[in-house]
Amino acid sequence: MARLISLVEDGHPALPEVMAALAPHSGGAHVIGLTGSPGVGKSTTTAALIAAFRDRGKRVAVLAVDPSSPFSGGALLGDRIRMEQHATDSGVFIRSVASRGHLGGLSFATPQALRVLDAAGFDVVLVETVGVGQSEVEVAARADTTVVIVAPGMGDGIQAAKAGILEIGDLFVVNKADRDGADDTVRDLRHMIQLGNRERSVDWRTPVVRTVASRGDGIPELVESLEAHRNWLGESGALSTRRSERARSEIEAIALAELRRRLGAEGGLVSADLASAVASGETDVYAAASQVIERVTGRAAPPSD
Repeated sequence: MARLISLVEDGHPALPEVMAALAPHSGGAHVIGLTGSPGVGKSTTTAALIAAFRDRGKRVAVLAVDPSSPFSGGALLGDRIRMEQHATDSGVFIRSVASRGHLGGLSFATPQALRVLDAAGFDVVLVETVGVGQSEVEVAARADTTVVIVAPGMGDGIQAAKAGILEIGDLFVVNKADRDGADDTVRDLRHMIQLGNRERSVDWRTPVVRTVASRGDGIPELVESLEAHRNWLGESGALSTRRSERARSEIEAIALAELRRRLGAEGGLVSADLASAVASGETDVYAAASQVIERVTGRAAPPSD
């Protein structure tokens, strides 16, 4: 598995053949994304979830997306250090991957790495992100269930809404719930979730779970909520919808990357002459973009409304 994920990260030429072989074996894992601001306890919560799922006899894989080193470009491995108590468990596989500057909190290689772990027969795959910012909510497009972790004193409810986490969270965890302000954080989240659910008319009632992950408090309740959400996904048909959307985004990303690679070999998507024409005012950017589209597709772009 480690070698296969390395092939994924390196974009090895054999990757299409590998993915073709793995495809029939994937689709059985419950992919859970954990996200939240740095410092809220994502790694501690992940380690606690590993133990809880193992107690239930489930095989668990963890894909921990670490910030890239500005010098080597590799992962700093901070997440794996926090999960070292599970290192000798044959039912647990933990892999740190570098974000390599990719925005959205996830590595560009994450979707294919998830397919490797899924095909390997793990029951649960936990994906821990670098940490969301104002718009880094990509984890929701990669997971069956998205868990947003917050902590008292890490920002008010309005800041949470600005970050977009209310829209992506299937479950919310108020970690470090033994701190002052935990009750206020839970109340604010529940109120804003209720308002959001009215607007979106969703059937799933988004729970807010209190935890103190360092002590294991609240982790059994969190696992029960995760399994309840997985059951709801299957019964409502939302699971197949989410996975289809995930596949669509993967296909588009791979197709665009390959297109850029091929055009790069031919001198690039935008020629130097076309760029110079825009810079000198001979043509505008929209007309230039239409020329690029026509060159790639072989036909003129349809007029915009």
